[in-house]
Amino acid sequence: MALLSPPPSKPKPYPFSPLTQAVHRPATRSTLPAQQKLSLNSFTLRIGAVNKRDCYGLEGKVRCTRRLIPAAMPVSENGRESSNFKRILLSDVVVTRPRNVLWGRKWNSLDMGSAAVVVSMHLLCLFAPFTFNWAAVGIAFGLYVVTGLLGITLSFHRNLSHRSFKLPKWLEYFFAYCGVQAVQGNPIDWVSTHRYHHQFCDSEKDPHSPIEGFWVSHMSWMFDTNTITERTGKPNNVGDLEKQRFYQFVRDTYIVHPVALAALLYAMGGFPYIVWGMGVRIVWVYHITWLVNSACHVWGKQAWNTGDLSRNNWWVALLAFGEGWHNNHHAFEYSARHGLEWWQLDMTWYVVRFLQAVGLATDVKLPTDTHKQRLALADS
Repeated sequence: MALLSPPPSKPKPYPFSPLTQAVHRPATRSTLPAQQKLSLNSFTLRIGAVNKRDCYGLEGKVRCTRRLIPAAMPVSENGRESSNFKRILLSDVVVTRPRNVLWGRKWNSLDMGSAAVVVSMHLLCLFAPFTFNWAAVGIAFGLYVVTGLLGITLSFHRNLSHRSFKLPKWLEYFFAYCGVQAVQGNPIDWVSTHRYHHQFCDSEKDPHSPIEGFWVSHMSWMFDTNTITERTGKPNNVGDLEKQRFYQFVRDTYIVHPVALAALLYAMGGFPYIVWGMGVRIVWVYHITWLVNSACHVWGKQAWNTGDLSRNNWWVALLAFGEGWHNNHHAFEYSARHGLEWWQLDMTWYVVRFLQAVGLATDVKLPTDTHKQRLALADS
């Protein structure tokens, strides 16, 4: 997901393969000690609490169902914690590949443009105390719901990225246009990055993982597009969107749409509406979206054997309309519902359920009991 789009190119005829469901391979329980050490680049890694059922004994070796995620601080051969790695505050997640995105590299024009948008929106927020009025706050809150819930979580994420349900094309396009006004990039780029995140989650190819640092996973990854391209290649996982003229049009004219909204807001309420309806609202939705990438891979609990760092985080779920039940989501990527328990508030799911009840949402996907049983952790 880039805030600005590269120059339009001819759509590539890549076929879209729907995201597959999480796969669980039967495993026997390991007879190895709970704190068995594995050799890893001259260091050893203690198998800790996170994803502890992923690994099992096979012919005297330790094998993993998906990948081994560090759950404790790597230690050197003498048993001491390595100074090359740092644990993220109040978490068992370890930064094993620290990366400095801001310094020591060459920035391209897309990186500088994305950074300029982010910085300018934050600077605009500085005027908020001096332009406060309840009408402007109401505009900001309303656009927060429209662009955040209908645009990002319902459209960009659950509908376009994961195809969790189907909508009539006119309604799909309307919700997608709401997402465009969140100023998080056009649908094609946003969806491509998110699909890569699930394909390479918390591995060396993940566009945003806390194993490179909390702030890298939160926001600074967006300012290094060359690295993302080197890891994943050019987008080839969004053929389903690239062949639709609406998404091509939005990509080619992306910058025009938020500018048009800003002009409308200024005509309605002057500078206070710009500050609150654009600056405050956009920054608020920015960080809520980014917290799903960062906080939900660092703080919270895991109920499912996903083989990655995804966590269920209740306070992010409250802010992000249910997206904080992130371990649930990574376990059942295809599911339109993320808050799987009755007490897990999921506003996006409630909207999908309403659309289903009135006949607008069809083919709504939910996890089966059998799939839940296969992925459930024994101590969850």
